[in-house]
Amino acid sequence: MTEALPKTYDPAGTEARWQAAWEAAGAFHPEPDAPGEPFSVVIPPPNVTGSLHMGHGFETALIDTIVRFQRLQGKNVLCLPGTDHASIAVQTILEKQIQAEGGSKDDLGRDAFLERAWAWKAGSGGTIVGQLRRLGYSVDWRRERFTLDPGLNKAVVEAFVRLHEQGLIYRGEYLVNWCPASGSAVSDLEVEMKELDGHLWHFRYPLSGGAGTDGTDHLVVATTRPETLLGDTGVAVHPGDSRYAALIGQTITLPLVGRQIPIVADEHVDPVFGTGCVKVTPAHDPNDFAIGARHGLPLITVMAKDGTMNAAAGRFAGLDRFEARTAVVAAMEAEGFLVKVEPHRHSVPFSDRGKVPVEPLLSTQWFVQAEPLAARCREALDQGEPRFVPQRWEKVYRDWLTDIRDWCISRQLWWGHRIPAWFVVSETGGMISESTPYVVARDAAEAQAKAEAQFGDASRAAGRQLQLEQDPDVLDTWFSSGLWPFSTLGWPDETAADLATWYPTSVLVTGFDIIFFWVARMTMLAGAFTGRMPFADVMIHGLVRDENNRKMSKSAGNGIDPLPLIERYGADALRFALVREVAGAGQDIRLDYDRVSGSSATVEAARNFANKLWNASRFALMNLGGETPASLGEPDPAALTLADRWILSRLARVNGETADRYGSYALGEAAKGLYEFAWNEVCDWTIELLKRRLNPRPATEGDPISPEALADQRVARQVLAKVLAELLVLLHPLMPHLSEELWHGLTGAPEATFLALQAWPAVEEAALDAPLEAQFAELIEAIRVVRNLRAVAGLKPSQAAPVVFVTGRPELAAVLREATGDITALTRAASVEVRETKATGADDAVGSTPVSARCLAAVSGELQVLLPIEGLVDLDALRGRLEKDIAKAEKEIKGLSGRLANPNFAGKAPPEVVAECQANLAEAEAQATLARGRLEGLG
Repeated sequence: MTEALPKTYDPAGTEARWQAAWEAAGAFHPEPDAPGEPFSVVIPPPNVTGSLHMGHGFETALIDTIVRFQRLQGKNVLCLPGTDHASIAVQTILEKQIQAEGGSKDDLGRDAFLERAWAWKAGSGGTIVGQLRRLGYSVDWRRERFTLDPGLNKAVVEAFVRLHEQGLIYRGEYLVNWCPASGSAVSDLEVEMKELDGHLWHFRYPLSGGAGTDGTDHLVVATTRPETLLGDTGVAVHPGDSRYAALIGQTITLPLVGRQIPIVADEHVDPVFGTGCVKVTPAHDPNDFAIGARHGLPLITVMAKDGTMNAAAGRFAGLDRFEARTAVVAAMEAEGFLVKVEPHRHSVPFSDRGKVPVEPLLSTQWFVQAEPLAARCREALDQGEPRFVPQRWEKVYRDWLTDIRDWCISRQLWWGHRIPAWFVVSETGGMISESTPYVVARDAAEAQAKAEAQFGDASRAAGRQLQLEQDPDVLDTWFSSGLWPFSTLGWPDETAADLATWYPTSVLVTGFDIIFFWVARMTMLAGAFTGRMPFADVMIHGLVRDENNRKMSKSAGNGIDPLPLIERYGADALRFALVREVAGAGQDIRLDYDRVSGSSATVEAARNFANKLWNASRFALMNLGGETPASLGEPDPAALTLADRWILSRLARVNGETADRYGSYALGEAAKGLYEFAWNEVCDWTIELLKRRLNPRPATEGDPISPEALADQRVARQVLAKVLAELLVLLHPLMPHLSEELWHGLTGAPEATFLALQAWPAVEEAALDAPLEAQFAELIEAIRVVRNLRAVAGLKPSQAAPVVFVTGRPELAAVLREATGDITALTRAASVEVRETKATGADDAVGSTPVSARCLAAVSGELQVLLPIEGLVDLDALRGRLEKDIAKAEKEIKGLSGRLANPNFAGKAPPEVVAECQANLAEAEAQATLARGRLEGLG
């Protein structure tokens, strides 16, 4: 027995109730030995510092649609959630808090700082998790992981040790992105390029030997960072540049410093840019570093890690880097070396967390030798692993793996996975220096044993006590994130049941912007430690753009907060709106949003769709006689009407199409198809067609309803129940809360029995009837035409009028005759007549009575529709309306034609404006022709 649904849909209450019910029952907590083919997704872990933004909402909607569909397919689905410890972000938050209290992290000490960090994580770090729950994420919260939890720390340490043992991790000095604000190296992903208005300073560098035979006594170089010239160790020109060929090998005397530096020839130099001369500062620019390496130029660091100039900067030592810039320019001008200054707009790399420009600085760091790991990934890609959707992103991935530099994995922070290396400081006077030996180990005890084996005897012989100190740095967050697909499943424990069941994972869903930084690092590390790629498929999604089609960003201030939209419209509406906007895999989507009212027409349309489904389900519950789809059973095929056979054929076809779309990640197409089917074919047409059969009337008032009508009523109920029940399963991946609520209302299932865990309905191949679907579509269009003609005639809804159809196609005529009852009910027809034209002439029709000359006519495909109206309306008034319509259309035609004939408009207006004008003209001409034809039909 079913229960009636409330009159109005309450998204907030419905969603909270089902989220709690699913989680309490462990609905999405799978066991490794459960039946079904394994299917797994590990969600991209959001930063523990974060809060929900529209990108999270979009990605969540995509992932959850995929996993809910696979669960309905009977697979043993694991969707594993978690968060990333976000080293730099958390440390920045805590340092600001401590500074506001008048202290510093160094005053607090490492242990106390980490205690505070864990306390912050416990108190504030779960915000994003709670917000993801609001979206109805069908993940296994019991398996939730955190990249800094003990199990994952064990995996990180094991990975570091193994790579070091294989010679793939080393410690060395290299140029890195340095953030002076956070005091740490940062990854490329943590760098945001900003377009800034700056200057290009042109300086004169004098030749050490004076003027040459051609009179040249200097070179001119240009730079956006004058403070770095203090570290110049060369000037480069292109080897094919004839202007400077005679100077190659000579030296210039560096202004302000007096150091003689060579002029070198290098292919990197663009001879047509600027003067064709490039200052080379190997310790402060990655391209210069490469030039310096090729020519053996020394590396002179002139800047300290706090962004001030160091002793090598001479008289500028102690100045902030930007103060030094001003001072260097002033000194160059005073000494006659400044040639000119030009305004220059250029990209400047900023630390995403420190919010200051990063500096390329030489630093001793830990690196992963990337090429051997990348080579294994390229080999796998040649075998089609992983498969990229859309495929075009495969090239981006391959290109990155082909041109790869070693990966700096150390960060000068306290919050994170501490590097498992111990320096034997007893060998270097108790301090860590460049020459201090070290051991890499899984824990302190193993480190002590290794150090004892390597240095114990020598230390004792020298009278020293062996003393170890762990490296104070932590690992790049991307190192632990790179292990995510298998560390979360139990690796390095090769016997872990989760690892054996769900690894490799089935699909990774992520944005294109981190193919380089995360996807490739996961495949490299997975290949190294598991010998397999970590996922079969990689589905790349686009960005959510704002109402003006701009990329959302913090700096632009144009982000759209999903939470108010969830409060206003519901999580299902937001999810459905976002997925439905996808025009193709990997494409960006635009979200309509009114920043004044906080409304979104896009999401409101999805909420209206939810209301439509709610009302359709309420209608069904009020008309099923208290029965459920199960108690009603399947309808007898022999008892089905034309409309029944049509909607059951459409249901079977949409079922198969939707499953194919879900399974191939065509999620936007699935949402669009279900929207059209549910709104138009089910809620509008099927329910309208079933209404009179669901509420049969006796032939004569007071008489009992005939057995035939009651039998047909049951068939109508069976069809309605079947269509709605199956539709709710199809919609469930997209709108899980609403479909769960309506399914329970329709089926009367106990609350502990979830739609989310039901089986996807089999496609009823016997029900498929493509010719019928095509013919019924023509029937629907014919009914629309009749309704439109009634509106033109001005007939009242209660007025009945005869309808005549004329066609030369016998199969269409047969469908129209079979559907006479439906046509009569839906068009208020006094009578319905179907005439077939003879094969010998289109003007001869087979029919019983002639059609009055006074009628309105229209054509729909190969069907003529006639609406005789004599005696039903005031013909003179109708003629008057049609004449006004013709006059209005002719006036519009005249104006548009004149506009298009004007050369100033046609030749100068934007193409889209001209095209719109042409379309409006064609529409006006069509309306005029139609009105004239109707006027003629009135006689």
